[in-house]
Formats: sequence, C-alpha cells, structure tokens
Amino acid sequence: MAAANLLAIKQGRDPLAEKHLVAEEDKRAAAPTFADADRQVIELRRPTWSNRKHANQWASTQDTYAYPLIGSKQVRQITSGDVLSVLTPIWTEKPETARRLRQRIESALDWAVAQGWRSDNPAGKAVTRALPRHSQVKNHFEALHYSDVPAAIVKVRESSSDLMTRLSLEFLVLTAARSSEVRLATWSEVDLITGTWIIPAARMKARREHRVPLSRRAREILLEVQQGNNQGSEQETGLVFPGGIRGGSLSNMTHIQVLRRLEIPAVPHGFRSSFRDWVMEQTDTPWVVGEAALAHNLGNSTEMAYARTDLFDKRRELMEAWDCFLDRDSSC
Repeated sequence: MAAANLLAIKQGRDPLAEKHLVAEEDKRAAAPTFADADRQVIELRRPTWSNRKHANQWASTQDTYAYPLIGSKQVRQITSGDVLSVLTPIWTEKPETARRLRQRIESALDWAVAQGWRSDNPAGKAVTRALPRHSQVKNHFEALHYSDVPAAIVKVRESSSDLMTRLSLEFLVLTAARSSEVRLATWSEVDLITGTWIIPAARMKARREHRVPLSRRAREILLEVQQGNNQGSEQETGLVFPGGIRGGSLSNMTHIQVLRRLEIPAVPHGFRSSFRDWVMEQTDTPWVVGEAALAHNLGNSTEMAYARTDLFDKRRELMEAWDCFLDRDSSC
C-alpha cells in the first residue's frame, strides 16, 4: 500500500484525496430514499404527539401525494422542481393539505441535512414563493351560540345514542375539554372526592398538566358511568368512557357523527368556543381565568415563568356557573 501511494504521488496524484472521494461516493450510493427519511422523522416525533392520529395523518398524506412521485428517490437527488411537482396539483385545490404537505416534506429533508446526506433543503420557503399565494381567510370550527347549547345537551340526552357516547359528549361540554382529552380519560386521573380531573402533560396540547374542576353535573356523570360499567378495581386504570364491545377508546368520529345525526350544527371542538363566548358575554370573569379554563397559555414564556398558579379555585366557580347555565332545570 505504501509503495502504491508513493507511485501515485510520483504520477502527480493525491492518494488521500482519492480515498476520500471513494468514501464520499460510497456514502452517496447508500443515501436513504425520501420515504425512508420520512418514516424516520415520523418515528422520531411519535413520542411527542399527544394524539396517535397525527402519525396516521402524516403517513397518509405522504402516501397519497409525495411517495408516488419522490418516495423512491434518494434524498440527495430531490430538487425544488421535484417538490413543486408534488405540491402544484393540490396547491390551490386543497390549500391546507398542501401547506402541511410542504412542511412534512421539509421536515424529512431537514433530517437528511442533519444526517449529512445533503447540504440544503429544496422544500424551504423558496418553494412557497414560487407558488400562488393562498387566501388568508381562516375557517373556524363550527360552533353553536352559547344560548343554543342547553337545548343541544337535552337533545343529546334524549337521543338513541349509546350511554357512553351521550355521557362523554355532555361531559366534554361541561368541562370545555378537547375531544381526545375526554375520550382517553382514565379513572386514575379522576378524584371524585375532591371533584378534580387531572389530565397529564403527555395528553395536553400545551404539554402541561391541566387540573379540571368537576362541576356538580360532571361528577354525576362519572358516578353514572361507574354504576353502569360496574368494573370494580378495573376503574382505577381503565378508560372512563370505553367504547365498543371490547372496551377500547371511543372513536374520534363518535361525537361528530352524533352531532350530525341530531342535526346539531357544531363540532365537538366548537363547544369550547361557545363556552368562551359565554364567559366573555355573560360573566365578569377575568380574561386570564377564562383562558386557564381552556388550558391556553397565559402570556409569553416570561410571564408564564412568573405566574405559576392555575387559578383553580376561580375556575371551579366558573365551571359551576357554566353547569347551571347548561342545566336550566337545576335548582342552582
């Protein structure tokens, strides 16, 4: 080997540079495909997602639009033109899907850059600037005016839907919680003695533990579920609102389908908006208490670092008042 290197030098060649060139070519040949890189990103992010459907949505979008065109290409071979070929057909027809698709392609190629497979990202903002601008009109979740929510609750109670569906939907409205937070709630999170439901940080959008004060009717619902399930010790860790014969979690479409069938013009998340409007228009509750009830961030990171209270006692009063508003027949 030493003799060969000396000969190469005499011939005017650089054996070390040639060695590096061969190694670089070998590395390029072994570069992962876009589909491989994308799946790596999904697995890396999976533990950080509070809802399992995020991974399914990500993979489904890529399967439908990206993989057929660039999935088998090595990440080092993908160009801005390739990304444009994926986005252009749906950019104006399905703007929200296209926007998320670009972000997901960009994330996969960011991973490729970090791994040393390429030095740039062809799915960056330059691609967006090459495409038509999207309308800035934002579609909000369909929601009822707060004055129509009590009648909707009655309609759900009197419907032919199964018990778990009816009770879980009413519980969702009473607590102003998100659908996934209710559907995946477990008995280990609930303290009926103190009337508190503690949602762990892992299941919260803001990645912070959230204490929910349970109103009179919310506690009644939990007691009714306990009596109906009659699970005994299994209630310590099992789902509060099991669905189906096997006792798995309720589907994310369960509440949506009930609202559609009953012709209630709202989606589950829309009841959070109804609650927020009621707080602002019908109570003297400070803004920060209303936001805390929805588990929203209370200011910027600096403000949150100093204000560490979750205003639990004030929120308990608020949720009891919301309970009374929803149940017009109650004596409160």
